[in-house]
Amino acid sequence: MGISDYLDEELVTFLDANSQQEALASMIDLLDQKGELRDRDAFFKAILEREKIVSTGIGISVAIPHAKLSGYDDFFIAIGIQKKEGIEWQALDDLPVRLIFMIGGPEDKQTEYLNILSMITAAIKDEERRKNLLKATNGSDVIAIFEGL
Repeated sequence: MGISDYLDEELVTFLDANSQQEALASMIDLLDQKGELRDRDAFFKAILEREKIVSTGIGISVAIPHAKLSGYDDFFIAIGIQKKEGIEWQALDDLPVRLIFMIGGPEDKQTEYLNILSMITAAIKDEERRKNLLKATNGSDVIAIFEGL
């Protein structure tokens, strides 16, 4: 399986957030509206708890917030693209975040989870891909950028 197998154009959102909390809430609302979440509040709490451990801002203006919970069968990824100035995220390189990949799924599939993280990390290391994501105007454009990966 490749990263494109986990992506859905309906789980892409263009953000206009003023804070990390606002961006996370917008993405969780989208996941909830699309029926991906069994318990919105539990997922949000798990995401926030994970951020307390260490920032998911990995650098190069990218964050990968994630939570694994019982009761999920499959992983899902929501993509948030901040169109205006970046969001303070306490990223490893102290740069504001503009690309957010939110991962959720089962707590008992660690190998698959690590593969997803690895695929996202490898894909977003490509500077041209990051630039194209920031230029995208709809979900299908975003998904096309990951086609074949």
